Amino acid sequence: MSATADHAESNLAARLGFQPEQVVQEIGYDDDVDQELREDIEKIIGSELVDEDYDDVADGVVLWFREDDGDLTDALVDAIAYMEEGGSILLLTPKTGRDGYVEPSEIGEASTTAGLSAAKSISAGKDWTASRLSTPKAAKKR
Repeated sequence: MSATADHAESNLAARLGFQPEQVVQEIGYDDDVDQELREDIEKIIGSELVDEDYDDVADGVVLWFREDDGDLTDALVDAIAYMEEGGSILLLTPKTGRDGYVEPSEIGEASTTAGLSAAKSISAGKDWTASRLSTPKAAKKR
């Protein structure tokens, strides 16, 4: 990989909004997650992601979600419960044609129902699409 490609890859977590010293909770971890993206986020925040059992307030949430993981609205509402006011959720869903693909309309509907606003989806590795979801207050700060 060229230096330029390395640089672009290392900025993905920063482009997704992660910052040093944030506490980021990871929900939905499984064998299929993108390990490079996880490591990239951990490099930016300067610590490991905390798991689903973390019971304090987090600055943000990484939510890996597949079609058969249940109700997306419920998952988003649960993710918000331990999030710092003004925090955001990085919703990662499998890309089109991959097992567990989630329709964009379902993401939009679940986000709205959970009281979140969604930014444009971007590619987050070869198998995942990322949607940054913010509380309305966080969205106004931008």
